[in-house]
Amino acid sequence: MEWRDEGIILGSRKHGETSVILEVMTRAHGRHLGMVRGGRSRKAQPVLQVGNRVDLIWRARLDEHMGFFQVEPLELNAARLFESACAVYGLQTLAAHLRLLPERELHLGLYEMLELLISHLDDASAAGELVVRFELMMLEELGFGLDLTECAATGGREELVYVSPKSGRAVSREAGLPWHDKMLPLPAFLIGGVGRCTDMATIEQAFRLTEFFFARHVYEPRGLSSPEARAGLLNALRKHSAMTSSVSGGSAA
Repeated sequence: MEWRDEGIILGSRKHGETSVILEVMTRAHGRHLGMVRGGRSRKAQPVLQVGNRVDLIWRARLDEHMGFFQVEPLELNAARLFESACAVYGLQTLAAHLRLLPERELHLGLYEMLELLISHLDDASAAGELVVRFELMMLEELGFGLDLTECAATGGREELVYVSPKSGRAVSREAGLPWHDKMLPLPAFLIGGVGRCTDMATIEQAFRLTEFFFARHVYEPRGLSSPEARAGLLNALRKHSAMTSSVSGGSAA
């Protein structure tokens, strides 16, 4: 058995004295594991870092075997990403989410979104929004997608400000008003056609929204909890926001 594909490295662990078991999100073969002989060598280590995009050849005697990877670099992103706390925690969070998926199952949309995130995770002004959008895509791929396109009660598309915690569907201001204390806030930037969000309070609101549905549908049924790295990412985003606000305030003064 043999195939060739590209992928983004999610992690690795030592195997024996010289090898590693590499975990990669691939374009056409989903999340995949494989052994890299000599993966702990000085030459290989810089290539086998989390966040790097690589060219892969996978070989195994049988399809169900773990198999072996031959790895060549395409984009060495790790050095750039490791300089940013947002990027480090973001990478760990994304990898934890992707491990919720079955191995070797094609998820092209998630791969392409991960590729986009790798390019922007070290930009703290964009990372929060992108990770939330990735989480919404993850919920969709896991079968628990939210419908934020129209009001669950009226079918209208105006003033969508709530999400029903029961159905995961958007609700308009008027329809949701009688139950507003039981509704989840819907950040406006998550509605199609609305521009980019730079407000940290709204980003946190969006993170609480996705966390609610991850907890209900994914984590609690599997006996899991939210990734610790996700809390680290939020703290890094808060620090960046506070620092930006402080600089802006100083400039205005």
